[in-house]
Amino acid sequence: MEGQRPGCEAAAAVLAGSLLSSVLQATRVRALQGSPPMPLLEDVVPENISWAAEEAQGNKSSEHAFFSLDYQHVQVPFEITLWIMLASLAKIGFHLYNKLPSVVPESCLLIFVGLIMGGIIYGLNDKSPPVMDSDIFFLYLLPPIVLDAGYFMPSRPFFENIGTILLYAVVGTIWNVFGIGCSLYGICQVKAFRLQDVSLLHNLLFGSLIAAVDPVAVLAVFEEIHVNEKLHVLVFGESLLNDAVTVVLYKLFRSFCEMSTINSVDIFVGVGKFFVVGLGGVLVGLTFGLTAAFTTRFTKDIRVIEPLFVFLYSYLSYLTAEMFHLSGIVAIIACAMGMKRYVEANISLKSHTTVKYFMKMWSSVSDTLIFIFLGVSTIGENHEWNWPYICFTVIFCLIWRALGVLVLTFFVNRFHVNTITSKDQFIIAYGGLRGAICFSLVFLLPDFHRKKLFIAATTVVILFTVFIQGMTIRPLVDLLAVKRERESAPTVGEQIHIRFLDHLLAGIEDISGHWGQYYWKDKLEYFNSKYLQKILLREHDQPKSSIVLLYEKLERKHAIELAEAGQLGHAPSHPSLLNNNRTAITDKKLEDTLNPAVLENIQEILARNLYRIRRTGPAYNRHTLPGEAEPVEHAEEILILRHKSLRMAVSRGDTASSRKEKDDSYSAQGDSSTQHKLCRSLTVGNVEKVREVKQKRSWSVCAIPPPQSGGTAWGEKKEMEKDLTLEM
Repeated sequence: MEGQRPGCEAAAAVLAGSLLSSVLQATRVRALQGSPPMPLLEDVVPENISWAAEEAQGNKSSEHAFFSLDYQHVQVPFEITLWIMLASLAKIGFHLYNKLPSVVPESCLLIFVGLIMGGIIYGLNDKSPPVMDSDIFFLYLLPPIVLDAGYFMPSRPFFENIGTILLYAVVGTIWNVFGIGCSLYGICQVKAFRLQDVSLLHNLLFGSLIAAVDPVAVLAVFEEIHVNEKLHVLVFGESLLNDAVTVVLYKLFRSFCEMSTINSVDIFVGVGKFFVVGLGGVLVGLTFGLTAAFTTRFTKDIRVIEPLFVFLYSYLSYLTAEMFHLSGIVAIIACAMGMKRYVEANISLKSHTTVKYFMKMWSSVSDTLIFIFLGVSTIGENHEWNWPYICFTVIFCLIWRALGVLVLTFFVNRFHVNTITSKDQFIIAYGGLRGAICFSLVFLLPDFHRKKLFIAATTVVILFTVFIQGMTIRPLVDLLAVKRERESAPTVGEQIHIRFLDHLLAGIEDISGHWGQYYWKDKLEYFNSKYLQKILLREHDQPKSSIVLLYEKLERKHAIELAEAGQLGHAPSHPSLLNNNRTAITDKKLEDTLNPAVLENIQEILARNLYRIRRTGPAYNRHTLPGEAEPVEHAEEILILRHKSLRMAVSRGDTASSRKEKDDSYSAQGDSSTQHKLCRSLTVGNVEKVREVKQKRSWSVCAIPPPQSGGTAWGEKKEMEKDLTLEM
């Protein structure tokens, strides 16, 4: 009982606030009608509190009251604060018992609290509790949740699976809308159900709002079961991007229901509007995202307002998209993912921490309020219970969702190496949860005689998916042994290998002429480093990679050690970093190597002989076979350039060898035994092969060190092998 006191006190405060507001409203109405006002303070507050107000009313000569109450002045913020306080106390109470969140999702518990509060309000006032306003949901509660999801969305798996996500979000949603709508229309034709007055357009309208997967419900459930990253991105990405399809189909069928005749032009306009809504939302989001990145470039001297720009530009992108009837969810996702890379490079570490925790707190509060209001709005008299229609709605939602996932995944697996397993397909189909978006859309329907039936069916579908599917998805994941999320972050070695494979695959796709995802990723990265970083980043010349920064730190440390030891003038080569007793390059060679003219000449040679050949590779064409003339000509050109470079390298090696032989003249005949001994370890006694190896090697020369006193033949042979290996 003591653990329930904070929640009870908050509930009592909310009920008192609602009762007090209703009394104040009645007083205002009576005053406007010319009736004498109600004795408000005498009925609401005790006598020992309101004696000063009564004395002030009785004595008109007194201008100031010792104590007064003006609830209307603080009604809205006071009630909002109480609701947030109730939600926060409820979440604290859930997590006091550790086993409860592992069995029941937090969203189910919040809806249950909302059902209790709605029942109490309905019992005291004998009328339906207030329904969550659609404008409040779409303009104030939904944007923080979507912003948090888009800002912290893992970009690599999202863009690697963007084709599959769009297929599920667009084709899958259209499949579900028409499947559910037509199936329900068939059920309405059964005379025993008494639903013949529900037309096909009304069923399609209802299917457009009930078919969409809700991102709030998916995020609340899938963050607790910790499935693998690819599975989470597929389900959550679909729930985010199907907003454009849902909005277009909902508005299209709603306008069709209000029209007397429907022309073919109206259908083509609706199809074109889909592309306008989706692509327009992306364009608006990227515009505000890049503007936010450019703004944070100039906040070096005023760090305190850096987090403000992140939230302002994100919210402005959502409002601008909604103002032009575009997809606000797609806009805020594009804004968040577009600005994150540049904003985090410009803002300070403290600002980054502020953005992270405030965004998480804001989205958590919005998520909690949505589920509590969802439960409160369920109680009331705004339902029409036709159980055949409601039960078949739940069944058709499950069937068409499963069929859509199976059919679309069949085509996806035929074109992908990393296929979606049957276990993942089951979780994707089973994880299609419905939530507050369809609940808000159903209250926006135009008034007609079956609107309450659609509200009741939507409520049952939401409660079924959140409670039944949400509570059983964790045991099913454990039972099927679905791959879970990786607990530890990837190591530095793994990150290096991933980047190396990206560059390798991009080069393979470029050479083969196949424009795959790695090819376009390489193109976008080149455009980013060439243009965008120079405009949007404050310090675009400095590398931001942790690996590069660590390497530079080690190089600076090594340079300081060399300077302290007095060896900075003779900078060692890469092999001498491993062994200080090996040969080092001279100052003259170092100056020639670091000469800007020499470096520019090297870059020009590489760009002319290698980069141009890669970039002029033919694009993939299904009418051109690999053995035809054009690829053969490119291959011959590549071989000619390679042979030419090899001949030049051999000629330079021969010239260097002859010059060295003339200088040495093999005068040291006394060391011949040592030379034969050292070279025998590599040439099996044939000294002439050593000279042949020298001539064929392009840049390295077999350096024979002077004999060491006390060294054995075996030690000399191993040392010689190490030197040759490092030189190669």
